[in-house]
Amino acid sequence: MTLQTMIQILAGGLCKSILIFVLTLVGSMPLGLLVAFGRMSKFKPLSLFIKLYISIMRGTPLMLQLMVVFFCPYYLFGIRTGTHYRLVAVIIGFVINYAAYFAEIYRGGIEAIPMGQYEAAQVLGYSRARTFFTIVLPQVFKNILPAITNELITLVKDTSLAFAISYSEMFTLAKKIASSQSTLMPFVVAGVFYYVFNFVVAFGMERCEKKMAYYR
Repeated sequence: MTLQTMIQILAGGLCKSILIFVLTLVGSMPLGLLVAFGRMSKFKPLSLFIKLYISIMRGTPLMLQLMVVFFCPYYLFGIRTGTHYRLVAVIIGFVINYAAYFAEIYRGGIEAIPMGQYEAAQVLGYSRARTFFTIVLPQVFKNILPAITNELITLVKDTSLAFAISYSEMFTLAKKIASSQSTLMPFVVAGVFYYVFNFVVAFGMERCEKKMAYYR
């Protein structure tokens, strides 16, 4: 196999890795905000349930969670899943895992907002919802951008864990080519692709941080 053919095959796998990345963000970031609300809820049963969920998601390997999501329909309900379910299982596993991490980031950002801002908004007649979405949330996103950037970079690399359930993203294809051709070159090419992917993500987030630094 020529280097050009190898790059073309891995580029196709990179597209699948990007798909995992994008769909995970679309699902986990809003879900993480809801989980953060549940974590800070004064309703104890809900708060304790969310704490348990976050503890399990952060305390067990993502690879294990992917395998549980993939095999659960069959072993618990006897439902046979086709190959199309692999992507669904990958996205579900990634979303519920990263939502737990984003929830704690959100919680830290929300709790860092001084109470005086809530009181000032109350004096101005703002409702709790309006206070949160127009005053608190913009500041939260500004403050948590560095932490979010770290999670995004980790997510880029974690997309390789989809190999655990044989979803053919870039790392899975690199392993197959390396095994069949007895060469490490696929891993070198995949490493370059991952680095470029991460560089683009880090560059984009750095630009966002500069745009959000409006008081500097």
